[in-house]
Amino acid sequence: MTALATAPAPPVSCRDLPWASARERAHAAPAPLPVQQVTLAEAAGLALADVLRTPQPMPGFDTAAMDGYAVGSGAGPWQVRGVVRAGGTWTGGPLAAGEAVEISTGAAVPVGARAVIPLEHVDRSGTLVRGPYLSDGKHIRRAGEDAPAGSLLAPAGTRIGPALLGLAAAAGHDTLPVRPRPRVRTLVTGDELTHAGHPGPGRVRDALGPLLPPLIEAMGGESTDVRHVPDRPVGSLTTAVHRHPYDRADVTVVTGSTSVGATDQLRMLLADADARWVVDAVVCRPGHPQLLAQLPDGHWVVGLPGNPYAALAAAHTLLAPLLAGLTGRPLPALPRIPLTGDIRTAPGRTRLIPVTWDGATARPAGGHRPAFLHGAALADALAAVPPDWRPGQPVPLLLLAG
Repeated sequence: MTALATAPAPPVSCRDLPWASARERAHAAPAPLPVQQVTLAEAAGLALADVLRTPQPMPGFDTAAMDGYAVGSGAGPWQVRGVVRAGGTWTGGPLAAGEAVEISTGAAVPVGARAVIPLEHVDRSGTLVRGPYLSDGKHIRRAGEDAPAGSLLAPAGTRIGPALLGLAAAAGHDTLPVRPRPRVRTLVTGDELTHAGHPGPGRVRDALGPLLPPLIEAMGGESTDVRHVPDRPVGSLTTAVHRHPYDRADVTVVTGSTSVGATDQLRMLLADADARWVVDAVVCRPGHPQLLAQLPDGHWVVGLPGNPYAALAAAHTLLAPLLAGLTGRPLPALPRIPLTGDIRTAPGRTRLIPVTWDGATARPAGGHRPAFLHGAALADALAAVPPDWRPGQPVPLLLLAG
């Protein structure tokens, strides 16, 4: 009798979900992690927990967009009254008709200035400057032109990249409200695994121990550690999963032990723990026996198949959306790209195959049997191929992290 034979069955509503539905459920299941306020230096790569606004107009004053001369009204020539440089202020009062000041890019434009004539377009003789007549406001960035005070700069859930950090600093922010990276530990199960060197007869080299930590980091999580758990004695996985305080993790990823064989313990563990099931298997190939559940204390468990490519496909199906949900990020919209090539569809199932993408068309990379990572190692994305796909039709692409 298998371990699963005595385990209460998960709810029918969670079983054998369509691939797109499983992805959506995994994203919607968690509440976002609590908000933290961090410095800009600490915020890179995290997600905004609240909207980002500018407390003051951007720019905060009328600014010269070019090196040259800020000129008052009239067609010239203009009498040069002085110089204003970036970081300085003009104290000479408003410019009258026929007056000008030499000005640097980024400097505050004096009141009364009608335009800034670029340096290369003027002719100066003594204190007189001549140049073309420019339209009002030419080469002047008006106060609030980029963003009036209170403007929305970025919505909650936005990933904080280099440009957003620069924008926040320009708007005057020193700290940002963020969702922290979910902490993820990995439990790799299997008595057959070798963790160094060439595997001997009946053994296989562990590929998921090295694969998952950088994948977790690329998906927005923080990998806390990787532990190897034997199949025997029965109960080893239960002991590892229920270690408190879960190595300070929010999520436990279990590889292998997700099917219904005699050594597959994860479903029994979840049943005994009275876990809340979210996904129990996905109608896709590879990666069907994947799962997502929440323990009564709020800890999340993601079950991935033991075959390396199947585990990679399942991680993109359930783990990536779960981590996005925990950080308050939206579920990424997937680009739909025309797919060509000799591809065999799977009746009633979504096939996940590695593809290369030239910007216009995706093509199979090959080498994607469930235990073989060759295609994925060379691919740009995983294509989610529906059972009714026809050559040349667009399919969703899951972009692979570099």
